[in-house]
Amino acid sequence: MKSGKKRGGRKMFIWMCVLCFFSFFALGAGSKFLLKPAWAKEYETEFTDEIGTLHMDLAYGKKESNKFDMYLPKEDTKDTYGLVVYLHAGGFTAGDKGGDKQILSWFCSKGYVAVGINYTLFSEENPQANVYTQSMEIREAIPKVIEEAEKYGYHINEMAIAGGSAGHALAMIYAYRDVNVSPVPIKLLFGAVGPSSFYVEDWDIYGFDKNTDESREAAANLFGVMGGVKLTSDMIENGSYLEKLKPISAVMWVNENTVPSVVAYGEYDKVQPFKGAQRLLETYKENNVDYQYFECSHSGHGLQNDNKMYKKYMETVEQYLKKYMSAN
Repeated sequence: MKSGKKRGGRKMFIWMCVLCFFSFFALGAGSKFLLKPAWAKEYETEFTDEIGTLHMDLAYGKKESNKFDMYLPKEDTKDTYGLVVYLHAGGFTAGDKGGDKQILSWFCSKGYVAVGINYTLFSEENPQANVYTQSMEIREAIPKVIEEAEKYGYHINEMAIAGGSAGHALAMIYAYRDVNVSPVPIKLLFGAVGPSSFYVEDWDIYGFDKNTDESREAAANLFGVMGGVKLTSDMIENGSYLEKLKPISAVMWVNENTVPSVVAYGEYDKVQPFKGAQRLLETYKENNVDYQYFECSHSGHGLQNDNKMYKKYMETVEQYLKKYMSAN
């Protein structure tokens, strides 16, 4: 009986640790937007009939959260349109497509079909949800998005995918892992502070780089929940965990054919390990990817202390959209 209680208590402790991690992730993602700099208004728009038409809560699957919002530009006479998908932040446990309405409206005002997609969030009520299942929901959604646009007379011939924090992680997974199954060519990936690496040595801020049983067990528990796989301390020690986590490790899918990418990270990030961002940067270099990497050297997860650098990031996003996905 005591051993059963002990196991139950241990499971509860692990659950609480995992939930705390995701909660900190969600809080860190939101901090950038508590006080917005004046220049941020350049990349936000209030949606009106002059911009286009908004179709909300379109279904792409059977789950409650399998909904997307589609912003169609007013100009509806072109033969083809570029699609910009922007995935919401929230630490994989919170957030909603509606929170990105202003930036999605801005994309639409530039002539793109813009889409925000919800996905099933990890919670005590939905413990089966994880980064992998969320990534598969996004993969399921994209063909439905394109089909729906076609119904309204907007033929999609190319796309960009982006997001912040958790949304950035999911966007990278789709752009890098799922590039060959996308129904239209992916021309661009952009986003900020999304985790791309699950090498334990990168996660030093959580102590996972320590060569101890405790650190290996902690890494196995957290990474196992994130990837929806069973991991053990032995797998962490012998390195076999990496292949198990490849489906959610965007950096492991980067190659010489990886799409142009614009990313931003904070050097003092205590949520998404900065070492993972450095690994992503080196992988871009090794594979000659057309990338722009913005290092916010005074900021954490919210990039709140580097407004000039973050503005350069947004300006570059706009430049890369024009370069690779002209709306004209």
